[in-house]
Amino acid sequence: NKGRWYGFVTGLGAALSDIGYALITGYGMSFMDEFLAKNQVLLQIVGSVMLLMFGIYTFRSNPVHSIRPVSSTPGSYLHNFVTAFFVTFSNPLIIFLFIGLFARFSFVMPGSPLGEAVTGYLAIALGALAWWFGITFFVNKVRTQFNLRGIWMLNRIIGSIVIVVSVVGLVFTLMGESLY
Repeated sequence: NKGRWYGFVTGLGAALSDIGYALITGYGMSFMDEFLAKNQVLLQIVGSVMLLMFGIYTFRSNPVHSIRPVSSTPGSYLHNFVTAFFVTFSNPLIIFLFIGLFARFSFVMPGSPLGEAVTGYLAIALGALAWWFGITFFVNKVRTQFNLRGIWMLNRIIGSIVIVVSVVGLVFTLMGESLY
């Protein structure tokens, strides 16, 4: 609502919070090496089911409920960054999403080299930056042409993609196959 760069900076605050939770989750899971090794299939099933639920939630979400009126004063970039960071950080349920993702894609495995973990966390950070840059660029370009129906359709498409990926992961896990 406030323009591309306010959206991007707000996204950076949310992404920093997510990266913090990814680190907390990853290092917390690394202390549970034996549990992870013994329960990898179960954790992958749980991770796939959690992704499936997220996909269904996204598919069913109604954009009308999330529209907020535009503030008369946009605030500073720092204010938007800090606010987004703390709003996102105040939701520790994101840890469960990361547990599901890490288990589903075997991201944190017992004995994996430090370089692999660093590469993974950098991928999360760069992915978040690319996502927020891309989404704010896209929204800025099409914002005058987008209506609630377009947002609704976008939710349906993204939700469907997440549902398909989670079902494929679940099927591969149940068949004893690996996705990597």
